[in-house]
Amino acid sequence: MNNNISNGVKKIVFSGVQPSGVLHIGNYFGALQQWVDMQDKYGCIFCVVDYHAITVKQDPRQLNKNIINTVRAYLASGINPERSIIFQQSDISAHTELAWILNCIARISDLNKMTQFKEKSGDSRENVGVGLFAYPVLMAADILLYNTDAVPVGEDQKQHVELSRALARRFNAQFGHTFKIPEAIIKKESARIMGLDNPAKKMSKSAASPANYIALTDKPEVAAKKIMRAVTDSGKEIKFNIVKRPAIANLLNIYALLAGKNIKTLEREYAGRGYGDFKKDLGKVTGEFLSPWQKKYYSFSDEEIKKILKAGAEQARPLAKATLIKTKKNLGLI
Repeated sequence: MNNNISNGVKKIVFSGVQPSGVLHIGNYFGALQQWVDMQDKYGCIFCVVDYHAITVKQDPRQLNKNIINTVRAYLASGINPERSIIFQQSDISAHTELAWILNCIARISDLNKMTQFKEKSGDSRENVGVGLFAYPVLMAADILLYNTDAVPVGEDQKQHVELSRALARRFNAQFGHTFKIPEAIIKKESARIMGLDNPAKKMSKSAASPANYIALTDKPEVAAKKIMRAVTDSGKEIKFNIVKRPAIANLLNIYALLAGKNIKTLEREYAGRGYGDFKKDLGKVTGEFLSPWQKKYYSFSDEEIKKILKAGAEQARPLAKATLIKTKKNLGLI
């Protein structure tokens, strides 16, 4: 068992990524990089949440590849399987068992509040799968199974952690203390990267157009072309103003994160220069980040990754089983 998890000294962090598309630099700076830093402070459990991915239609072969490639991205970013538990959600049946139990205490009113369901279902709410409506309960099960202390999420996912807390409190009140109440760790706002083609919305791996994102697997020259074609605001000044000039503000944010520079420093460096120079340099900086990351990414074989997932599941399973047994006992099922 991973010492960080089993010794009970460090607080436990749980998080996961859906294997539903190509990971991009927004995923890296908004999640993966911060997970890597958390390995020093917390006992970390990182999951590939494949059951969440199937709430929308998936091609089975591509989904299988995406599961492997998601773990590959974890490893390339610096998540160490000797320091953190990495596993595939569907390998541990306790996730869906606990989700059903929590579904029985969750209320329709709880789920009707979930803004992400409203956004994803759009005008065809009556025709989407039940899983898309109920997946926040599965997310609660994911979190509560591991006595999680903290969940790193973006502001848009905070609502789901709040649901986890509410369900844990409700269950504890009805059946006796069973679940730890997790806290949300909100990602740094500086790591919020918006779409290249629409700076009003977050960069998304499920975007309709690849022009929206810089994939972590994009060749440097492809990434550079995307940056050159990224939308810009009216005017020519390279100045950060997220309200009046969101497009250049987003590109400045990306540049600052990739180069490790302060935005004010970048503003001074590009004073009196145009978008063309700025975008060309940003393309170069992006390539300098992607090349070494991709070298690590492609160094891991599928077989290595499958072994890591198997070992991770073997570590996570007894933790999940202990929580599930306690839950069933308190319910009177055992």
